[in-house]
Amino acid sequence: MKSKIYTTSAPAPIGPYSQAVKAGGFVFVSGQIPLDPATGELETNDIEKATRLVMNHIHHILQAAGSDMDRVVKATIFLSDMNHFAAVNRVYGSYFTGDTPPARETVEVARLPKDVPVEISVIALAE
Repeated sequence: MKSKIYTTSAPAPIGPYSQAVKAGGFVFVSGQIPLDPATGELETNDIEKATRLVMNHIHHILQAAGSDMDRVVKATIFLSDMNHFAAVNRVYGSYFTGDTPPARETVEVARLPKDVPVEISVIALAE
């Protein structure tokens, strides 16, 4: 059994996917990009602001699923430029306060949707 998770505090999906799906005791959050759901504007000029926006989307989606950031067990970060790694890492790390940060990989890719600089997906324990 699986259920779709949706919140207006994060961007609506731009394709045939859900913001997140809850199944088997986990919440699978789709890759989030720095798109402001209120204005439809992209943040592409400041990597720290872009990362903060993405992490806030993830936070809101997890809340809608009855989970939270401390329950994230796995994260994947996609960067359009690995030179942004340190800045993204600083912002990303500020969202995890527990003793056990999630497992993670960070990869540089040739291109991301809407030419954004960062996209992040996570898997978290459900409520």
